[in-house]
Amino acid sequence: MNVGGKIAIIGGGSWATAIAKILLSNEDSINWYMRRQTQIDEFVRLGKNPSYLTGVKFDVERINFTSNINKLVASSDVLIFATPSPFLKQHLKKLRRSLTNKFVVSAIKGIVPDDNMILSDFFEQVYAVPKENIAVLAGPCHAEEVALERLSYLTIGCSSRENARVLAQRLSNNYIHTSISDDIVGIEYASVMKNIYSIAAGICHGLKYGDNFQAVLIANALHEMKHFCNATNPLHRDIVESAYLGDLLVTAYSKFSRNRLFGTMIGKGFSVKTAQIEMEMIAEGYYATKCIYEINEKYQVNIPIVDAVYRILYERISPTVEIKKLAEKLK
Repeated sequence: MNVGGKIAIIGGGSWATAIAKILLSNEDSINWYMRRQTQIDEFVRLGKNPSYLTGVKFDVERINFTSNINKLVASSDVLIFATPSPFLKQHLKKLRRSLTNKFVVSAIKGIVPDDNMILSDFFEQVYAVPKENIAVLAGPCHAEEVALERLSYLTIGCSSRENARVLAQRLSNNYIHTSISDDIVGIEYASVMKNIYSIAAGICHGLKYGDNFQAVLIANALHEMKHFCNATNPLHRDIVESAYLGDLLVTAYSKFSRNRLFGTMIGKGFSVKTAQIEMEMIAEGYYATKCIYEINEKYQVNIPIVDAVYRILYERISPTVEIKKLAEKLK
């Protein structure tokens, strides 16, 4: 395992493209897997991703593209997974090579559906990757602002602080500041839950609740996040650090937040299916809501905002009715 070795990206969406832009500010070349060869061919022809962050130009001579995940894994030491969580297993289904000696980085802000596992547990338990060889990327960091080279921040979570430090150096440049943390589980759950709270904020926006209410909603969301993280992984953590509160705020309020957009459409009366079709993008919070709701059957943490979003999205309770009930529980 070599954290400083050849680095690769798995995924072809906005976040994968943003990570590629960051890496190429430091690396001579990178490996990049995309599932569809047609996307690769268009990327090479245009010099940019044909579907995501299309304003970012790349020197494609510095990118080793492949649609063969086994070829990618064989030629790479560090693997950054940046696919939507619902599609992860679909990509890995063709994998025949071991990941045990690779350094695996999850840039996925979700949970493996059906298994209800955070990505660090998934790669450790299913693919036998040692815990110290697994890292997670946390924000606050929207892909769209990376594309514009606006000052952004990344937190690298890893049980090995030395491995985290090496990866942080590789992801740092003049517009990306990095920090490290050993709270890998807390960072992962916070990254997942902030998408749910962003949907809640969007629903309330769609229902025309104002800024005063939104402030109270997010303050309560932070408390929920803290209690849930403490229940799942008791550890001293400062919940107001940027990996927790910062990521929550940007996802709940930003115009670039697809989860907020999804929630806004639900609040305005769109069905879940219609909203998903209209967006043409994955709102991770939709899948995360069901996963966290089911995981919490074990921990029994009081998370009324998550419960409300679950009832709206999965039990088809009226957003007007559910948010009115929720409002009575907020402090």
